[in-house]
Amino acid sequence: MNHLTTAHGITLGIESFGDDGAPLVLLAGGTTMLSWPDALCERLAAGGRRAVRYDLRDSGESTTVDPEAPAYTLRDLAADAVALVDALGGGPAHLAGIGVGGMVAQVAVLDRPDAFSALTLVGTRAVAPGPTDDDLPDHDQATMGRLFARPMPDWADREAVAEFAAAGAEIFGDDPAAARATAARIWDRTPGTAPPVQMANQLGMVFSKLDCTPRWRERLPDIGVPTLVVHGRRDPFFPVGNGEAIAREIPGARLLVLPEAATAIPDTAVAEVAEAMLTLG
Repeated sequence: MNHLTTAHGITLGIESFGDDGAPLVLLAGGTTMLSWPDALCERLAAGGRRAVRYDLRDSGESTTVDPEAPAYTLRDLAADAVALVDALGGGPAHLAGIGVGGMVAQVAVLDRPDAFSALTLVGTRAVAPGPTDDDLPDHDQATMGRLFARPMPDWADREAVAEFAAAGAEIFGDDPAAARATAARIWDRTPGTAPPVQMANQLGMVFSKLDCTPRWRERLPDIGVPTLVVHGRRDPFFPVGNGEAIAREIPGARLLVLPEAATAIPDTAVAEVAEAMLTLG
């Protein structure tokens, strides 16, 4: 099954690993499902879970309309996670979000705590895109300057897009070869070659245009499910202080800092992250 249409009419691209009757771990993409490594999904399945990763709207095989003017909010994306749990019949589920998908996951658990049994947040923060709170570290400006100094690729050229992703990964401190391969897979899964759609799939720029109100950071102490916070020590996009703050503010949360990781889950950390998620629930 590669698609699932929710009760509220949104089609979401999904991929399932493991036994359909096993406890559900729902993996929200950041923005596409390929933010979650194949090897991690496979380890969760080997650990007795049904791991289902999915594309957020305007990415991958999910409903794509206009990434430059999204007609939905962060709370709508959170409602998609709840709708997926209902449609898959696996509730309450362990919800995991990476990057911007971690924002979706936080809001989903806060808005519908009955739908979820556990929460994993990877490389994310507790405030929306844009200016951050004074006590949270913002994007590393030197890194962002290097990223945005580069000319954009021809988004209709698969190899140019893959090379652009590899060069960006090198700037971030991620694995360029892995990023190149993932970018090519994302390109292949993207509906059409329209530059705004390809750009949204590769960079997740749609999130900068979303209505992410109201704030949710102040509600983090209300999260009552077991929570794992995973963060790369070398993450320049959402520096590790963001993960540390989330772990402090969610009661009983466990913080797992990956000393050699940046924004992506590296192959060397897959086993540790999977084991921590399986232990959580």
